[in-house]
Amino acid sequence: MHFLFYYKLMIIRQIRPEEKKDFDKVVTHPLQSWEWGVFRQKTGLKVVRIGIFEGQRLVSGFQITFHKIPKTSYYIGYAPKCHAPNEAVINAFKKVGVENNCIFIKLEPNVGFSYDPNIPERPEFNQLKNFLFSQGCVYGRPLFTKYTFQIDLNKSEEDLFNNLKSKTRYNVRLALKNKVEVAEDNSQEAFEKHLELTFETAGRQKFYAHNKDYHRKMWLTLQPTRMARLMKATYQGETLVSWILFKFNNVLYYPYGASSSMHRELMASNLIMWEAIRLGKRLGCSLFDLWGSLGPKPNPKDPWFGFHRFKAGYNPQLIEFIGSFDLIIKPSAYKLFNIADSLRWKMLKIKAALPF
Repeated sequence: MHFLFYYKLMIIRQIRPEEKKDFDKVVTHPLQSWEWGVFRQKTGLKVVRIGIFEGQRLVSGFQITFHKIPKTSYYIGYAPKCHAPNEAVINAFKKVGVENNCIFIKLEPNVGFSYDPNIPERPEFNQLKNFLFSQGCVYGRPLFTKYTFQIDLNKSEEDLFNNLKSKTRYNVRLALKNKVEVAEDNSQEAFEKHLELTFETAGRQKFYAHNKDYHRKMWLTLQPTRMARLMKATYQGETLVSWILFKFNNVLYYPYGASSSMHRELMASNLIMWEAIRLGKRLGCSLFDLWGSLGPKPNPKDPWFGFHRFKAGYNPQLIEFIGSFDLIIKPSAYKLFNIADSLRWKMLKIKAALPF
């Protein structure tokens, strides 16, 4: 499949393999990175990368993965954390969607601002929303949270520590006093322990986790490029907490965390977060993205409230994103899909709540 669009002074076409480095320089998130696309191809997905060029210079890029709907011939396209598209990009998406028999393509633009309670409706959001609606998009079920926490790593280490909430500072010091040790360990042995803790955590907290094959393919693809790194917190040789971090374009991300139910009183999670902040500074990152939050008015009864409160202890900035949108390619099939998808999510919630 090949296409070429001209839009004003820009050219829009598919990215070639030799343009990999340039592509990674202009995309905005690890899930838009070339290597993430390679990983998703290893899981059986088709990946299409679209570039916007000014002359010979690549100025923006988009990566779409295509997911087959079981027991049908239809697909769903997904462009997570992408740039805000213009009309020509939307037209390219529509062409790609038709050629891949998509019902819709889900867009989650990486467009966000520091949350401000005094600005209930951001004009920047409204402008982009109105454009997307005019191009055939509707609000979609979010796969990413609408909010995240971010920590500015340009501050000194002393300022960052003093900026922690008092209880969090106390817990970090307590973990140090208890001789919890945190280190980066990218060995396969450390990863397998992380995987073990991931499924222990998923069972304990009743959340959905991808299967082991997915996680192994991710690790074996991203770790050799140094995009993925593993940090672990240990006590007397036992791993209590294990995190996988992504570093991409001078931003550190915290996508995967797992912990043991043992020795929770040692506050190992508090220390590993602090050491991740220090790692980000050593790597020259300007920002640490904590990969999601509940938003400005979290419900204490929400199952993720404890995790949200844990992150909030590091006094991060709350960031609000524009949200999720479905670019509809096949309107009739889209209506049927939404009915089936609602039933699927209900079943997943029931399954997660079962004790076996």
